[in-house]
Amino acid sequence: MSTPPPVGDARGISLALREVGAALGNLAFPLDLASSTTGREAAAAARSQLDDYILPRLASVDAPLVAVVGGSTGAGKSTLVNALAGRAVSVTGAVRPTTRQPLLLHHPDDAGWFEDARILPTLSRVRLSDDDGTRVPQAPTSSGDTLLLRPEPSLPPGLALLDAPDVDSIADENRRLAAHLLAAADLWIFVTTANRYADAVPWKLLAEAGRRDVLVAVVLDRVPPGVEEEIRSDLLTLLSAEKLGHAPIFVVPEVALGADRMLPHELVEPMTRWLRALAADADGRREIARRTVRGAMNALATRIEGIADAAEQEQTVGDALRAAVDGAYRDALAGVVAATEDGRLLRGEVLARWQDFVGTGEFMRALETRVGRVRERISGFFTGRPAPAATVAEAIGSELQSVIVEQAARADETARRRWRAEQAGAALLAGVPPWRSEAFPAEVAREIRAWQQDLLELVQAEGAGKRFTARMLSFGVNGIAVSLMVVVFASTGGLTGGEIGVAGVSAVAGQKLLEAIFGDDAVRRLAVVARRNLSRRVEGLLERERADFDSALEPLARQTPAEALRVLARRLRTMLPAQGGAVGAEA
Repeated sequence: MSTPPPVGDARGISLALREVGAALGNLAFPLDLASSTTGREAAAAARSQLDDYILPRLASVDAPLVAVVGGSTGAGKSTLVNALAGRAVSVTGAVRPTTRQPLLLHHPDDAGWFEDARILPTLSRVRLSDDDGTRVPQAPTSSGDTLLLRPEPSLPPGLALLDAPDVDSIADENRRLAAHLLAAADLWIFVTTANRYADAVPWKLLAEAGRRDVLVAVVLDRVPPGVEEEIRSDLLTLLSAEKLGHAPIFVVPEVALGADRMLPHELVEPMTRWLRALAADADGRREIARRTVRGAMNALATRIEGIADAAEQEQTVGDALRAAVDGAYRDALAGVVAATEDGRLLRGEVLARWQDFVGTGEFMRALETRVGRVRERISGFFTGRPAPAATVAEAIGSELQSVIVEQAARADETARRRWRAEQAGAALLAGVPPWRSEAFPAEVAREIRAWQQDLLELVQAEGAGKRFTARMLSFGVNGIAVSLMVVVFASTGGLTGGEIGVAGVSAVAGQKLLEAIFGDDAVRRLAVVARRNLSRRVEGLLERERADFDSALEPLARQTPAEALRVLARRLRTMLPAQGGAVGAEA
């Protein structure tokens, strides 16, 4: 085995890795995409390896090596563990799966390394007391989320054995746990049999070991007489293809087990010597730990790049879904603004109420004279004839409400239609409440009344000077505010036929009234402010209406961006070879 280059300063690398962990923790992959499922699983696996192996090992490079004994169903893993321990410490038998809980064996002097959550922090600990070896203690719990710890004097200090569930177990949780344990190991003891050594599931994991540069030993169990060299040669070819040609292969011939179901000691003696040699060499153990950490970090960088690709696909789809909502509500706002600018709001009921307010006789003839006389005659008109300004305001409010509600309903339907066209959008729609067809009109009405109150305050503030006070009182603040509403909405763009003449002259009436009170410049400024205030309130209404769509996309908006993940992956790749020091004792 070649000596790996040193991994670098543990504290600096640990800080970078914790940043990676935080970035991975911000990935929810909320969209219903095939790539999202893959990315979600990869992110979870990456976080587990960070927490269960890389960070703990960086923090304690001198801790005992953890060798996970893994393999296929019925390969003889627990039998091998018992043989290496020299007594029955793990349950064996024909019932599958046999190993339901991971069992970690360690020398008694190494107990302190495994009491805390240094390795496998997501698993709770249950310590089994030592006994005379005539029976296997029953675990206090049947949960696979528990790590059983047992001191074993026959093991050398510096090495722990972890008996894992089957990698191809019929139980999903056992398969996940086996992969979890293998990812947290310093070295793998992979057990297979003469008739199952080429199975696909184990080789998927062995290929991962090759990518991570994990030290692997292969135990070829139950080999019939006369075929050992042939199978060993074929197995070595397969291992070499996965960059595992250096892995030692230990052959266990097919033998009948006795009543104690123990392998004869001499059959596992070569592996026992190999493991003891690893444990006895402190520098060698550190090199193995560094090599495995380094390989895990390089593999982590590769995995992060794949996760970034999945995140980018989500971002692309999410951007399209957000753009659909943006477009729908942008069109809705434009529709409302257009209705307030092209004269449409001065039709029908509004036009009739306005004509009732200003009249068509004396008031209109007064507009044909010079401004000074207009002021006097308008004053007389309003003083002598109470004007129903409130009815005009109500009519304008009702028409404006109809326009806003119609545009909002159209925007909601457009956004839903566009989302339904996308698989991810259709899935998100399940969490978007139906449009508030009953509550929204009342909310619009409140905003319109608030806007009309804004106009009252606006004209009051504009006329606060002493020279305007008498005129304001004679014309009536409500009447002036209503006139400002008409000026805001006045245009002949949307009117036809006889409406043009009537509405146009009526709008001029409001304009002249305001000019007579405030002057030309002030009227233009008041109209601009009034339009801006109305647009702001409509925008607020539409923003609240689209909030459910935005909330559905919020988990995506909070995700770590794909480019940020790629930057972290590049940082991991570049910092490892650049660091010259050895792994520190504390992160």
